[in-house]
Amino acid sequence: MTERRITAANVDEHIKRLYQTAFPEDEQIPWDDLMRLIDKMSLDFTAYYDNEEFIGFTIVYPRKSVNWYWYFAVREDLRGQGRGQQILTQLLKKYEGQTMVLDMESPYQDPCSNPEQRRRRHGFYLRNGF
Repeated sequence: MTERRITAANVDEHIKRLYQTAFPEDEQIPWDDLMRLIDKMSLDFTAYYDNEEFIGFTIVYPRKSVNWYWYFAVREDLRGQGRGQQILTQLLKKYEGQTMVLDMESPYQDPCSNPEQRRRRHGFYLRNGF
């Protein structure tokens, strides 16, 4: 799996569409604001590819004392195939030895629009040591 650093200048429609569909709207930073923040905050916005096929992306806000893990998404049609695990393994290796903070929605919040998705995400991160 290969990585590509994403900037406001090279982001494509596949990445934008995944961002806008993978997370509830109230958990998204508006797209235009996110594009402005990429350079301003030196966000580590990385897209992942299998050959040339887009798989997913991560967005991390790297800081001196902690790396704040903002977003992680895999294309819906590729979920459950181990692709997310591959990406997470690469990401953890990249930040090995550094503190990583994960920000995610609570799987216990009621009511919410995506309870099953939240439970799956929570379980995924628990299995991976978060």
